[in-house]
This record gives sequence, C-alpha cells and structure tokens, in this order.
Amino acid sequence: MMDNRADRPSGLGRGLAALIPQRPVTDGGPTEIPLDRIRANPRQPRLRYDADALATLTASIREHGVIQPILVTELVDGYQLVTGERRVRAARAAGLERIPAVVRQLGDREQLELALVENLQREDLDPLESARGYRQLIDEFGFSQEALAARVGRARSTVANTLRLLELDPTVQAAVADGLISEGHARALGGLPIEHQATVVATVMAQDLSVRQTEEFVRRLREPREPTSAAPARDAELERVEEDLRRALGTKVRVAQSRRGGRIVIDYYTEEELGRLYERLMGGTA
Repeated sequence: MMDNRADRPSGLGRGLAALIPQRPVTDGGPTEIPLDRIRANPRQPRLRYDADALATLTASIREHGVIQPILVTELVDGYQLVTGERRVRAARAAGLERIPAVVRQLGDREQLELALVENLQREDLDPLESARGYRQLIDEFGFSQEALAARVGRARSTVANTLRLLELDPTVQAAVADGLISEGHARALGGLPIEHQATVVATVMAQDLSVRQTEEFVRRLREPREPTSAAPARDAELERVEEDLRRALGTKVRVAQSRRGGRIVIDYYTEEELGRLYERLMGGTA
C-alpha cells in the first residue's frame, strides 16, 4: 500500500491530530479513565509549572470539568500520560477521580515528539526545556536539525540557536529558565568564553541591560585592545583594574598611566547610555 504521508504539509499548523498515528480504537473516541491509573510521562520536556495558572485551571475544571481529553498510551497495568500533564494535575487537585482520555499505542519517540509539539503549540516551554527536548530527539532518535525543524514547525536556524543554549554556563542557563534574561540575552552571552559568562550575566542583570546593550557589551569585551607599540608593557594589576571597570560599567574603559598619575577614558555610544553611566557613577543621585 502506498504511503502518501510525505505529501502532507509539515509543521505545527497541522495540529496534534495530524501527528498522532491513526490506529483504530474500540469506541472511536475519548473514554473516561481513572486518574489513579495514569503514570507521568518520563519524556515530558516541560519541567516547570506556574502555580497561579495551575490554580486557575483547577478552578475551571472544578466548575466545568475537563473539556479537552488528555492523550495516553496503554500499559499492562494502567496508562502512561503522553500529553495533558497540567490537566491531570489540575483534575487531581479538583478532586476528580476520572478524566476523559484518547488512548493510542505510541512508541517512545512518538511520545516525546507529541509532548514537545503540544507544549510548543501552547508556548508552555521555556527555551531551555525546548532545547533539552530537541537534544533528546536528536541524540536518542537520530533526528537531523533539518528534519526536527520541519517536524516541530520551526526554522532550522531557530532550532540551532535554541540548542546552543545547552552549551552556556549553568548560571546563564538558570537565568534563562527563571525568566531573568531572555533567549536573546543568552545568545549574546554565548559569544564569550564560558569561564567569563557567569560574571558578565551578573552585570547584565544588575544593570538591566537590553538585548542590544548586551550584544554591544559583549562586543566591547571581545574586541582587542588598541595597540600601543611605543608604550611599555602594562602592569598586570592595571590590566585587572581596567577589566573590572569595563565589566562594572558595561562599556569600553581605558586606563592610561603617566609619570604624574593618569586618566580613565569611558566610552559611550548613545544619550541613553550616557544617562545610565551618569547615574551609576553618581550613585543613582541626580
């Protein structure tokens, strides 16, 4: 029999139904199953759940019931959840004993893929959770970045950029997961050696830098110092002071010594940046 699935459009626009293998079921639709027989999905990419949103969903389920069935695969002694973790948690919190479910026989790859796609459709995953889900599909099931991008409805460059988050310092990854910085901030910080990223992300958060400002900050930290062929070798302590000032102020700083002292040159590029530097140097006073 000819398989014409290759002719179908790929991407999130198809919805979850198009990704679920169409095998016959006994009753042709959702059925009620006991909540106490449902096991968590060990391949669920989502790790964090907003307590307030979950409480709102619980109140809605208590009032109206579960409107959208969950998806499970049948086990010998019960069911394993594929998609619908929030609905299961909220239904239990609401005191329900049973929940509507669609039962399908799914392999490990299909379970991870469906869980990932559902959360991407709902924009429920933070960038690190998406990255870990992508990495799992690539490492365990042999997806290429191109095939994965087509499957989850993302551009290949988007998938590649998200995967690079896993190469960042754990401090930067934690800041992304906690919503303290955006994925754009993290990508900018990826331009630095990993041993410098924790220090710089602390500066980015302390100064509340935008993504553009973070990119500029990283660029200045990476650019080589201007050559001074006639100048003597610089003292290591002076180099350290200059580097500390550069990181603290978030801009290019040069310290020049002379026989009777020296000078500190602080660069700025916009009026907004001048105002920020003024407030920082003046201790926040006008």
